[in-house]
Amino acid sequence: MKTREALALARSQNNDLVEVAPNAQPPVCRIMDYGKYRYEQDKKEKEARKSQKVITIKEVRLRPKIDDHDLKTKGNQARGFLEEGHKVKMTVLFRGREMAHQDIGREVLNEMIDMLKDVAQIEQAPRVEGRNMSMMLSKAASKSSSEPKAPRPPRPTPPVQDGGSAPAATAE
Repeated sequence: MKTREALALARSQNNDLVEVAPNAQPPVCRIMDYGKYRYEQDKKEKEARKSQKVITIKEVRLRPKIDDHDLKTKGNQARGFLEEGHKVKMTVLFRGREMAHQDIGREVLNEMIDMLKDVAQIEQAPRVEGRNMSMMLSKAASKSSSEPKAPRPPRPTPPVQDGGSAPAATAE
């Protein structure tokens, strides 16, 4: 159909002529109410954004010389974040000469991993970024879905009923 004819037809119906596939040969157009179409698209996008789950990253900062009680307090704080569904970034901050003893910072992070192993899984292993060593933890998958299911016992097969038509096999 010629463009002018299609445009006249669309105007007679109080609609718009919308080009759907401009690269096709010949180009494909559609007669529709474009304002209504855009409104429905926006409505669908808003609905999709409502159902979208936003995951935030909470950061827990530690020092290499942290005391045991303070470490437990930070661990409980991280546990609360994980149970709420947030991801947790554990960061050990080094100052000055502490950079020479990164193994101490790694030990601190390993203690945190041991403390949170029941609720957390390591998403990103500890790595050094400038004067910080950080790792990312996320909530562990639920126990019921991660455990392998026990195999089902085989179904009992119904006994074969012999109609008597075939001769019985004999062993020689």
